[in-house]
Amino acid sequence: MVPGEAPPPGPGSPRGSDAAAEAVAARKQRAFARRKAFSLFVKTKEVPAAARGPAGGEGVRWRCCRQAFGELAGIHRHVALQHAGDIGQQAGLAELGQQAAAEVSPSSGPAPAGKADGLKGRSGGTPEISCVLPDTSHVSYDDLTSKVGEVLLYYCYCEVKDPEKLCAWQKALCQHLHLTGKVRVASEGINGTVGGSKVATSLYIEVMLSQPLFKDILCQEDFKSSAGGAHCFPDLRVGVFKEIVPMGIDPKIVSYKETGIHLSPQEFHREVEQYLSQASQGQSDTILLDCRNFYESKIGHFQGCLAPDIRKFSYFPSYVDENLELFKDKRVLMYCTGGIRCERGSAYLRSKAVCREVYQLKGGIHKYLEEFPDGFYRGKLFVFDDRYAICSNEDIVSACRYCGTLWDQYKLCSSQHCRQLVLTCPSCRNKGLTACCPVCQEKELKVTSRASGQTLKEECECTRRRPRVPIEHISQRMLDTGKD
Repeated sequence: MVPGEAPPPGPGSPRGSDAAAEAVAARKQRAFARRKAFSLFVKTKEVPAAARGPAGGEGVRWRCCRQAFGELAGIHRHVALQHAGDIGQQAGLAELGQQAAAEVSPSSGPAPAGKADGLKGRSGGTPEISCVLPDTSHVSYDDLTSKVGEVLLYYCYCEVKDPEKLCAWQKALCQHLHLTGKVRVASEGINGTVGGSKVATSLYIEVMLSQPLFKDILCQEDFKSSAGGAHCFPDLRVGVFKEIVPMGIDPKIVSYKETGIHLSPQEFHREVEQYLSQASQGQSDTILLDCRNFYESKIGHFQGCLAPDIRKFSYFPSYVDENLELFKDKRVLMYCTGGIRCERGSAYLRSKAVCREVYQLKGGIHKYLEEFPDGFYRGKLFVFDDRYAICSNEDIVSACRYCGTLWDQYKLCSSQHCRQLVLTCPSCRNKGLTACCPVCQEKELKVTSRASGQTLKEECECTRRRPRVPIEHISQRMLDTGKD
């Protein structure tokens, strides 16, 4: 010990006693938070009484990970073994929420300057992540889990310092509200599509708008909704990624901050109207570009559009590179489902410095159809959930893969090794034509007769025959403009 230095607090000293008491209290608080999180998690997996078996509670009482449980011990064992990480995350979030509540409680008095800034969501100018979960005590379980609901689609580009923390909060929030779907988190923002009851989705929007991280960036208009619910997704998937939409280009190289000019649905409608009028006379210097995948534009698109025959958005940069001459000195009007792919896609196109102007549809097709259900977009809007498509008009612009009759309702290819989407009408399905191509149809029979059922993903005629990045011939495209 250094001469003159006070001895360290011993077990019997006041300071040592206080520290020990605080440590015990902290352990108890963590244990309580974990027990509460465990109980809430199990509660979210309950099957409503009306859906159970006879005799007032016999049969299935809980469902989780596509498994059914009839006894409390069974679901407890499953959660303890398979969801320990989820419980830990929720317990940690609950503890953070309690700490935040303690900081703003009237009894604690005025917060120091640094803490006050943190509570406003700022710390040295950087927004903090709030981990608060909404109070659902006033909502009945039946209302919170009602199958009559909606699907939300949204995104928000912003700087996220701690993506893991945001991811943990999102997972806890969605589980708390019984939401299913997919949420991507990255250092560049968040992108999500979630389904649940209307009560749950309303609470979700409310909490998202109150999140300091999204303050003055995300607004009510940024949420696109359609009829659906939690049943539209098989489960909940929340994760941290490098990009919130997978274009395959580092966000530091092509940033969302360099996007094209955003046009409202009304402005975009006028631009398309003018484009179609000029194109019919062979005078247009504009390209109406669909940024989606081929299977999306196949069942619905804007009249006179250029729809790249690409299978993934990550192929879009290569598509632009291979067709630069196509965009030279052109005005480009871009669109996609909800707007997010245009954010990065327009930035990449602008980085090539070949276009005269680049515009994008704000809110995507989703928002356009809200205002112009019978506008220039014809057919169905493809969505990435178990519905596959939503309808705004009666037009059918695609055909059955086998007989050519008008048909636009996708099904998964029946071959286990493939799982691509296929358009096959009821008549052809009744004949056993349920695969995306003859190769898959033949392989399905072989796999079915084989005990092992080996999976060979995406090995099919459809994929092999399609060029990864098609090279466009604009002259032919221009001849077809406006004929849809």
